[in-house]
Amino acid sequence: MKFSVTVVLKKDVLDPQGKVVQNTLNNLGMSDLKSVRQGKFFEIEIDEQDQKKAEIKVDGMCKKLLVNLIIEDYKINKL
Repeated sequence: MKFSVTVVLKKDVLDPQGKVVQNTLNNLGMSDLKSVRQGKFFEIEIDEQDQKKAEIKVDGMCKKLLVNLIIEDYKINKL
């Protein structure tokens, strides 16, 4: 079973890398750009047939290693 996990900084957390990308895109002539936020993307394949159990395992991976819960939010999607 495959899942994707998208991790982004919480809205109140400054994103200096996103700001650099936004400034660079503005300098390339894309002046209508409002904002850019950078994040992380994981594609996880797990050997589990029960979708609910698989989701619980992937959620555990996020909470234990993949996500800094203090400054990041995440979303899990089944692929």
